[in-house]
Amino acid sequence: MSRRIRRKLTRRGQEKVDYLEVDESLTLDERGIVDWTKLPNDTVIQLFSCLNYRDRASMSSTCRTWRNLGVSPCLWQGLDLRSHKCDSAAAVSLAPRCRNLQKLRFRGAESADAIIQLQAKSLNEISGDYCRKITDATLSVIAARHESLESLQLGPDFCERISSDAIKAIAICCPQLRRLRLSGIREVDGDAINALARNCKGLVDIGLIDCLNIDEVALGNVLSLQFLSVAGTTNMKWTLALQNWSKLPNLTGLDVSRTDIIPNAALRLFSSSPCLKILCALYCPALEQDANFVSNNNRRGKLLLSFFTDIFKEVASLFADTTNKERNVFVEWRNLKTKGRKMDAVMNWLEWILSHSLLRIAESNPQGLDNFWLSQGAYLLLCLMRSTQEEVQERAATGLATFVVIDDENASIHGGRAEAVMRDGGIGLLLNLARSWREGLQTEAAKAIANLSVNANVAKAVAEEGGISVLAILAKSMNRLAAEEAAGGLWNLSVGEEHKAAIAEAGGVKALVDLIFKWSISGGEGVLERAAGALANLAADDKCSMEVAAVGGVHALVKLAQECKAEGVQEQAARALANLAAHGDSNSNNAAVGQEAGALEALVQLIRSPHDGVRQEAAGALWNLSFDDRNREAIAAAGGVEALVTLAQSCSNASPGLQERAAGALWGLSVSEANSIAIGREGGVAPLIALARSDVEDVHETAAGALWNLAFNPGNAFRIVEEGGVPALVHLCSSSISKMARFMAALALAYMFDGRMDGVALVSSESNSKSVNLDGARRMALKNIEAFILAFSDPQAFSAAAASSVPAALTQVTESARIHEAGHLRCSGAEIGRFVTMLRNSSSILKACAAFALLQFTIPGGRHAQHHVRLLQNTGASRILRAAAAAATAPIEAKIFARIVLRNLEHHQIESST
Repeated sequence: MSRRIRRKLTRRGQEKVDYLEVDESLTLDERGIVDWTKLPNDTVIQLFSCLNYRDRASMSSTCRTWRNLGVSPCLWQGLDLRSHKCDSAAAVSLAPRCRNLQKLRFRGAESADAIIQLQAKSLNEISGDYCRKITDATLSVIAARHESLESLQLGPDFCERISSDAIKAIAICCPQLRRLRLSGIREVDGDAINALARNCKGLVDIGLIDCLNIDEVALGNVLSLQFLSVAGTTNMKWTLALQNWSKLPNLTGLDVSRTDIIPNAALRLFSSSPCLKILCALYCPALEQDANFVSNNNRRGKLLLSFFTDIFKEVASLFADTTNKERNVFVEWRNLKTKGRKMDAVMNWLEWILSHSLLRIAESNPQGLDNFWLSQGAYLLLCLMRSTQEEVQERAATGLATFVVIDDENASIHGGRAEAVMRDGGIGLLLNLARSWREGLQTEAAKAIANLSVNANVAKAVAEEGGISVLAILAKSMNRLAAEEAAGGLWNLSVGEEHKAAIAEAGGVKALVDLIFKWSISGGEGVLERAAGALANLAADDKCSMEVAAVGGVHALVKLAQECKAEGVQEQAARALANLAAHGDSNSNNAAVGQEAGALEALVQLIRSPHDGVRQEAAGALWNLSFDDRNREAIAAAGGVEALVTLAQSCSNASPGLQERAAGALWGLSVSEANSIAIGREGGVAPLIALARSDVEDVHETAAGALWNLAFNPGNAFRIVEEGGVPALVHLCSSSISKMARFMAALALAYMFDGRMDGVALVSSESNSKSVNLDGARRMALKNIEAFILAFSDPQAFSAAAASSVPAALTQVTESARIHEAGHLRCSGAEIGRFVTMLRNSSSILKACAAFALLQFTIPGGRHAQHHVRLLQNTGASRILRAAAAAATAPIEAKIFARIVLRNLEHHQIESST
């Protein structure tokens, strides 16, 4: 294939990048398919330059030609190792490609130790973060092996183990050094700074940021210095600084942000530093609180960047008449056709120190800055995200992700700040950066999108601008950090019901499940928690829950619950399983979770976790799973009864959510009489009574449901009496604002005093010295059951129904007596049979209670009404109901309720035949 290629030169950031123009169409083979292996070498290299390192490696493995092209020196001018594990072995394997390496970015002490193995002797720029464990020895060796070094940056986290000795080694070994920026060093002494002054004659930029002590006098000896940042540095002696720094002949920019500089020192800097053009003083309280300084505009023609000045206007003044709109000053500077080297140096330094200080300020989140963030801070971060400096872009994106957060623990963000970003076009910009081939930039942009999406309005904008697809694609990244932030974005977006279907359609569900299988249990906790959290939100939707199960989500989540020890991962995995199991009536996921090998055992084990959040979600999962008959028995076989009773016993001071789920899981298990007996035997009665006394509606309602089930067994009924449960149930029956809690408390009391407990009480009284006043408890219970029934009885409606056979009269009674939530209760044949038997009880109150209960369970439209009707038909209840309705001695409530139940049976019979 003969092809003519024209080479052009463009700029990407500060790098010159070749790209190619092709004169003719790529030739196809006889099948109409492009033969990519026959591309010209220049074209292949250009394609490689657009890929990240992993993709380049994959492409290089295609054939021998591409493997040789993949090591071309032009592809290895810069190397970013932050997303990769780089130990000595990895560095040795990379060494053949790095002979011409110019720029290197790394993360952590292990990567720093491995740098020397790259043998990149022509390296002139090194930038590292997560440098807390890097030692003097490591940094000294790096300096000794890279004599051509011109720029060294370590931060923004603190370099706690680096001292002045390492700085002296840098000064001696790297005479060509032009930029040195270090963060968090305890002390930078005069010897170290003087060594820099003697040996590094071209050193123009020093940043000693967040240091404890620096030698102000020695800095005055670095005569080549043009830009100096001491942002965040403490223990500054400003008198010495003024005396010595004002003599620096080339000092153009000084950054004193986040320091204790006083107004007098700032004014003297303006008057005594002839070359100084810019003083950056962001978040300097002593300046901001001095009204005279704030109002003083006599700065001798020098720029002051602070919270009380218009930063855009100040920067625009550097350009005289070349800037039309001050807020666009950074964009217009980048678009200038002719630029001066000095002005470029100033603007690049400004971008760097602004991005660094804004990030640090956002991290500390001081009070009282809302006006700054809303008026210029948010827009300033967006402007910096358009920088040609990759580090500035990343820090600006991180700052954007950080400044909106006001409460990490509760995932709370500042709505005004988030919407300010949206108004200024930040969503589209972030999505473009998330599409970048630069993995670091992808990660920080995705983090910002994730945090901003906590706000519902921003989440809507993200979805409308295609953000869901961007995040779903990014979640498939081989870069764990980028995938983690993308999963976090999907987690926050999936809170909104309106976004769940879109996430599924974009392939987000499968991408999230694949993340769980892709990343190891140890070391990948962040990505695993976010993936599980997103799946938990999605599983709350019926259709999405089916998608989760279809792509292997059940197995993935059970794997997490079994193997991962991280609290956050366990909690989200259990929550996801709980939500998957919550659709028992509409899909088969409940049974699928129960049938997954080890699922129930893992959840029971999580019940024993020391973390309340994990225990709460695991109990919730077991509660939902217990609605399936097979799951219920399997949970008990896995030790679920003992674990849940222990949980209920220990959660008296826990959150209402944990208390509710502990009681709910016991309620679900107690549907089985064998489990009910086991719960009573294990000591579950007393903690449930304690929970029934809770003032929280959801807690005492759930506890009442569990006690209702337990009371069906005579032995448990007597335990409830012994443990003081009657007063607790009576209080619920009479005082709860929840109709359901009152109803179930009344049913529990009815079970306890319908006569079946008497035999157990007699045997117990003969063998137990513990005295129980059954008669008094019975009178109290029946009195409150009667009051409960009468609360749903309208005397006028009852009289009308008794005097007429017109259906409307019964309908009116039904509507006034109906408890809508009771339609969700499902009773067994034995329970329905017990209410039928209760219709013949000698107590008129219990007769009325039984008829009232059967009314609730058979009302047409109830979730389980047809099931209950079939049970009544199987027990031949119609005859007993007619007798109750016609009994002369029965209370009017019992008779009317019995008539309504008979009408309900007839209605269902007609409906079935139709």
